[in-house]
Order: sequence, then C-alpha cells, then structure tokens
Amino acid sequence: MGLRSFTFGDVYRRNAKCFPDRTAFIFEGERVTHLDYLRRVERLAGGLARIGVKSGDRLAILSQNSLEMVDLIGAAALLGAILLPVNYRLSPEEIGFVLADGAPVIVVAGAGYHDAVVALKGALPSVRHYFGVGAAHPALIPFSELSAADGDAPHATFDADAGFVIIHTAAVGGRARGALLSQTGMLTAQSSLVETWRLDERDVNLGVLPLFHVAGLGLMLTMQQAGGASVIVAKFDAAQAARDIAAEKVTVMSEFAPMLGGILDQAQPGQLSSLRAVTGLDAPATIERFESECPNATFWVTFGQSETSGLATLSPYRDRPKSAGRPLFWRSIAVVDGADRPKATGQVGEIVVRGPTVFKGYWNLEADTAFTFRNGWHHTGDMGHFDADGYLWYAGRAPEKELIKTGGENVYPAEVENAIRQHPSIADVVVIGVPDPQWSEAIKAVCVLQPSKVATAGEIIEFVGGLIARYKRPKIVVFVDKLPTGASGDVDRPAVKSAHGQA
Repeated sequence: MGLRSFTFGDVYRRNAKCFPDRTAFIFEGERVTHLDYLRRVERLAGGLARIGVKSGDRLAILSQNSLEMVDLIGAAALLGAILLPVNYRLSPEEIGFVLADGAPVIVVAGAGYHDAVVALKGALPSVRHYFGVGAAHPALIPFSELSAADGDAPHATFDADAGFVIIHTAAVGGRARGALLSQTGMLTAQSSLVETWRLDERDVNLGVLPLFHVAGLGLMLTMQQAGGASVIVAKFDAAQAARDIAAEKVTVMSEFAPMLGGILDQAQPGQLSSLRAVTGLDAPATIERFESECPNATFWVTFGQSETSGLATLSPYRDRPKSAGRPLFWRSIAVVDGADRPKATGQVGEIVVRGPTVFKGYWNLEADTAFTFRNGWHHTGDMGHFDADGYLWYAGRAPEKELIKTGGENVYPAEVENAIRQHPSIADVVVIGVPDPQWSEAIKAVCVLQPSKVATAGEIIEFVGGLIARYKRPKIVVFVDKLPTGASGDVDRPAVKSAHGQA
C-alpha cells in the first residue's frame, strides 16, 4: 500500500491491536471480538485469493444480514475487491439484472436464497464459483470451505480510492443503476459521524437495516472505525430489537419508518435507556414521541443518498424541527437553478454535492455519470433550500427524477408504471406517492382501463408483485375514466397529484 494510503484493513488491524478482546459483532448469540474478526477476514481473504480473486473483482452476495456477510465485506476490503450486495427483496428478474450488471466472479447465496441463485446458473457468464451459506446444496460450494485453511493474509496492492462496493439504486426509467463507492469515500464519510456523535470502543450499534443498503452498511462500518460493536440483525422484529437494546446496552442506531414506532410500542420500561443517538427517516410525531420517552437520547435528522456515501447533512431534530440538518464536514452542498447558478437563501433549487464522499460514478453508465457530475457537482435530483442559519430543507424530487420513499426504500414511479402497463386491462397509469402514517409514503396507482376491460385493485397489486419487488407494489389502486393532459397532449402529472394526492 502507498505511503498515504489508509483502508478498512488498517481499521481492522488497529482494532485487533487496541481492543483485541472487545466485542466487534454479535449475531444470534455468537460474539466475535475485534481480534477474532481480523483473523476471520484474513482467512477468508486468503481463501478468495487462492481461487483467483483479485482487486477490482466483484463479489456478489444475496443474503439477509449474517456474520458471513460481515466477513465477506471485510475480506473484500483486504483484497481491494468490490462487494456487490443484492437486495433480497427484489424479484427474481431484478436480482438477475443486478448480478448481470455487476458481472461478479463469485456469488454467495445466504440461507434461504440457494435456489434463487442456482436458478441463475448459466445466465451469468462472469461467475466462476457459486457458494452457499448454511445447509449444503448440491449445486453450491459450502462458503465455509473458503476459510477452512490457515495461512498468511494476502498482501494485496490496490488504490483505496478505487471501487469498494456497488449499491444499486432505485430504477430511474425502469433501470437500476449501480453506484460505485470507494473505501476512501466511505471512511471519510464515516469519520464525520464518529466525530459528531463522539463514538468510541464503548458504543454499540443495533444493525436493524440491511447491509445491502448504504445506511445499514455505513453505520456498521462507522462502528468499526470507532472500535465499537454492532448487533447484526437478520430480520427486524420490534420486540426483539427492544430486548437487544437493553441486553447489549445499545447506544446508536439508524432506522426507517415504521421501525422506531414499533420499538417504542413494544419496549418495556427502561429497555431503551442506553440509547443516545438515532438517525433515519421518520414522521415528526414519532421522533417527538421518541425524544419524550427517551429523554437522554437525540434523534438526528439527515439528508443523504448512496451516491454521497450515505449522510451528507446531520443535526439534532430539536435544533430545527422538520429540517434535514446542516452539512457535515468533507461535503460542499449547494442549491442551484437549472443552469447550476446558486439560489438565494430560502429559494428552492436542486441540491448538489461535491467532495471526497461523492461516489465514483454509475457502474458501466458513462453518459449517466457525466450528466450527474456536470459542472463539477454531483446532481442529486433532490430539491430543497437553505435557511439563513444553514439548515437544509428538503422539498421533494426534481420532476425528471421523482421518486417515492416508502419505508426507507426508493421507488421510481416509472418502474411501477411500466409494470402496470403490462397488464392486459390497463390503457394508461400514473403512479404517485401519498402520505402514509406507517411508511411515510405509500404508492398509489391511478389507472385507466382498456375499453370493455375490467380489473380489480387487488388484481393489479398482485400482478405488479409478480414482476418487480413486492415492496414496489401499489398500496392503493384507483380507476378513472381518463388522465388529465397538458397543452402538449402529455399526461399532466401535477394535476394527477393534485386530484389524487391523498391516501
């Protein structure tokens, strides 16, 4: 490695030296110390190197959160390989697209996803080896075999500012795009959180968010940077989360609605007393309830996306309720007009970001990357304004990038509309987001039927669930005789939102 290089491997080695016996990870009763973790990822990296994995190769994993997934993240960091975590909530066709797009050299199937991966064999020419976690499958190599042999850790040489993880973002125009993040970018991004929250080896993170999501992955890696511990959770359960917080004295967590509300509903008196910092996306009423019931804790509001290595702004909710917080260090953030000229304080424009936390670009999409990075800024597609005190206020998506945020997942209307239009009874459709007390936003489809055709809301919902991820299904379907159009003859989407913008 270079004179000025610093990677997650350096983080693991520091933790093993400074905190060898302190817990790094807890998963379903199993505890892994920092020294154990270094040894685990070194063995796994050695096994991967023996089968020819090198820096820049993609390592795909389709799995719920697990220790094997945490190990693969660490091994990829040691080798300079690129992790390709796949959202297990996607449909089989979407999973196949993400894997084909990333062109991995190995695919790891977590428990419960063996058959899904085996079904793709033959369709992924880049894949040299298929591995399975847990119970043996005749078509998969046991993942444990990669760590079976002891040996020296591989001495890989790579650029820490090269790719580390590909996070596939919501499908703009029906196509998911892989945002390539680097170790340098993520380490820089997380240093802000370590400093802001004053994290150290005594802190514990409750990892309820999936590790294929930049928020879940980012906070887990942040805790490693601080020398702390993460409770890894395969599947969120509110009552179990409350018990874990109490048992492990959890201090920090990141969440998306309705997780925090569920935890508050299920918690017994005193179970949440160790919490001191929570961040995520949630309704003001839930945030205020949390701070009332947990007076020693703070909810931190934020703005960020995969393309900014996670958080770009962060502030206590109580400092400026309903804002998105102030810019963190290592990020320059501006609000601009269509010509990238700065907007005045209080005026809404597109939020743009630059600095070392900005992603490397969209995987194999040079034109999209160039457009996003025009004029020296990353164009987020999100709208907002700054107030006189430097707080950012979110104002929705730019018209060409409108999306729906439901339960922490991003869903582009165009993708859902494309699926609905495949139904033989549908002539046209507009998909919009509407307020939802549980999920923040819900997906609503406003449909026009073909002449003499019939369909039910339930039928449309299930039809969509058979084509794309089930969380992208509309929660509400309504039928209208026609959709409003503008002077150009195109559908007037703002008019649809005005008429149907409530649940």
